Amino acid sequence: MSNYELKRIRNFAIIAHIDHGKSTLADRLLEITKTVSNRNKKERIMDTLELEQERGITIKLQTARMEYTYNGNDNEFNNTEPYILNLVDTPGHVDFNYEVSRSLAASEGAILLIDAGQGIQAQTLTNYFKALEEDLVIIPVINKIDLPNINLDEIKSSMINTFGFKEEEIILTSGKSGEGVENLLNSIVERVPPPNINIGQPTKCLIYDSFFHEYKGVIALVKVVSGELNMSNRLYAIGTKKVIDPIEIGFTRPELIEYSYLKTGEIGYIATGLKDIKDIHVGDTLTINTENCREIEPLPGYTPPKPMVYASLYPIEADDFDIFSEALSKLSLNDSALTYQKESSKALGSGYLCGFLGLLHMEITQERLSREFDIEIITTSPSVEYYVELTTTDYSKLSNINTANIDSDRILHVHTASEFPDPSLMKTIKEPWVDLEIITPEEYLGNIMDLCQKNRGVYKSMEYISSALINGSKQVMLRYEIPVSEIITNFFDKLKSVSQGYASMDYSNTHYIDSDIVKVTVLINHEKVEALSFLSHITNAEYKGRNLVEKLSELIPRQQIPIPIQAGIGMKIFARSTIKAYRKDVLAKMSGGDVSRKIKLLEKQKKGKKKAKEKLIGKISIPQDVFLKALRLD
Repeated sequence: MSNYELKRIRNFAIIAHIDHGKSTLADRLLEITKTVSNRNKKERIMDTLELEQERGITIKLQTARMEYTYNGNDNEFNNTEPYILNLVDTPGHVDFNYEVSRSLAASEGAILLIDAGQGIQAQTLTNYFKALEEDLVIIPVINKIDLPNINLDEIKSSMINTFGFKEEEIILTSGKSGEGVENLLNSIVERVPPPNINIGQPTKCLIYDSFFHEYKGVIALVKVVSGELNMSNRLYAIGTKKVIDPIEIGFTRPELIEYSYLKTGEIGYIATGLKDIKDIHVGDTLTINTENCREIEPLPGYTPPKPMVYASLYPIEADDFDIFSEALSKLSLNDSALTYQKESSKALGSGYLCGFLGLLHMEITQERLSREFDIEIITTSPSVEYYVELTTTDYSKLSNINTANIDSDRILHVHTASEFPDPSLMKTIKEPWVDLEIITPEEYLGNIMDLCQKNRGVYKSMEYISSALINGSKQVMLRYEIPVSEIITNFFDKLKSVSQGYASMDYSNTHYIDSDIVKVTVLINHEKVEALSFLSHITNAEYKGRNLVEKLSELIPRQQIPIPIQAGIGMKIFARSTIKAYRKDVLAKMSGGDVSRKIKLLEKQKKGKKKAKEKLIGKISIPQDVFLKALRLD
């Protein structure tokens, strides 16, 4: 590619907090550049999944190549030939932060989008600093300027004070009406630099995403960092050492458009024809397969996304297990962050222990299994990954534990209560913690600090993010360290509740800290039920155990014998409830008679119950929907 052609390329991402209008703005960019015809026009063009359209959130990273002829006032820029603008539309929810990292690695610029009604939020700051780390040019944009009762001067002032932008740098847009969008396109041409020229370097392509296509196999989305490639080239993945014969290359608009080549600075796709998505790693480097390609230094990759939340999934109908396995396998083809391994439970049958990026990711996976594959599943309570340092290397003592989860330093990776070893075999237990940032109007500070303390949060700092008022209040940033297990249940909902919806949160930097984690064992009729047992910090283990015992005593139907339900830690039982047995009224048909006859009938009933109890210890019948209701999130 000539130097002139390279100068006409602009690669940029849109980053923002969730629901600040990224996808709507992307629609207007595609519409104004005539990338999408009127016949194919619809709302949220970049959101291809049914769930994305329905929920109004972006789940999967998308890219689109646009052509735009500059019509600004700067004579330095060509206004006769179109510029190639490669847009990457990213998710905004905290669960999908890894998608944002990928898009920034393939860009030279970023549009920092801020909602005129909400102002700076937690992920606004997080994404801003991510863009700075990648050394990107940042274009500040205030979106939704057509909303009623907004104060643009307040928002501008907070952006200037917080980020150091100049007022003339800030662009005002409305993704809904299209106001200011053409000005934004001109600014992208003016401010975002073209890709770097890497003269004399071998062909290197950064894989920033991948997905599975039914007919074309694994498709790698790439940015060509140096060199060029065409259909006649055999390719080599440096990380996986896989030789690839591409069956198609091209770019996205956002549908796949076949093209004959990709050159330096361009963003496009390579249809590899491979059937296993694990052969293409995000962050890997593709080059042309030559004699010395094994000696080429790969591009600096980035860490693959690591699951933060674990839960076991079981089909409600045992006969659906094979269909469920196939469905989970197909779903994982387009979701490299989803991990799963087979497990079984006496109560629930065969299923899979799955790893997710967060609760939203788990919820979306469950909903897609239901909608796309028509499978109803039971999801156990979410858990996190604990590191347990063992006192022994004699793993034969670890019954019912997969030794593949033990690394070379005697560290056992525990995800569920059933994997928790005997306390005598444990030296230390480490629990995942994160750095939590909360942005809130100052009047809700007390409520939020109380919420964090109740969830074992450790206070770090507090600062006013600017002197400007947003909706009449100063915005405050709170920083806490908090265990992941405390924020993966309903912490976000409680935060919104105590702040009347105004607070926002973001978390990062997962690290492990020594912690007092215990296993709360649930016993029904004196038998352990692993499907209902759980792991908890010792400070709130008893509280959670009592709640579960109370819940089970309401859910389990009465039977012919009394059923004790207990919760305990080790040998200590701290909660118990007994479901009373049915009592048949043997005196109902007696209209009179001697009292001695009544006593005789009651004694006979007592003996019959004693025999029934001796026969049915540990063999009571529990309907499956009891597990479903007991494991359901509050």
